[in-house]
Amino acid sequence: MNKCYCGSDKTFPYCCKPIITGKKPAPTAEKLIRARYSAYVTADMAFILNTTHPDHRDDFDEAGSREWAESSQWEGLEIVATKQGGENDTTGQVEFIARFSQNGKQYEHHELSTFDKVDGVWYFTDGQHITPQPITVQKIGRNAPCPCGSGLKYKKCCGK
Repeated sequence: MNKCYCGSDKTFPYCCKPIITGKKPAPTAEKLIRARYSAYVTADMAFILNTTHPDHRDDFDEAGSREWAESSQWEGLEIVATKQGGENDTTGQVEFIARFSQNGKQYEHHELSTFDKVDGVWYFTDGQHITPQPITVQKIGRNAPCPCGSGLKYKKCCGK
């Protein structure tokens, strides 16, 4: 059997499926984001809506989200960082990158999500899209000292 969509070492029936089907709650904010990713893969918009904090559900576009989920080929989830969101916390943040493709073009959805725990249940409250920053390359002159620290000129060292 294949690993869960969320990228864990477990299979879907033993990882995200029990959370999505309501058999057990997500114990942490990270586990909730993993289950939400798997719900997008399986186009389970009811789970996405139910795990969105009630105060933030008015902005949820179920039809648009379903169309996006069903027209995407989901390629993986990367958890970049977590802040709080543990079993004993009441708030948390998870930074993640969801990779998918549509019409042969690959995309990355990079987001910092915020979660609140209410009556022992984790809810998604907000997501801030993170725009990738361009990598700047510093041009090194051939006669400049080599940045590797060798003491040689760039042209005689790494610039060959």
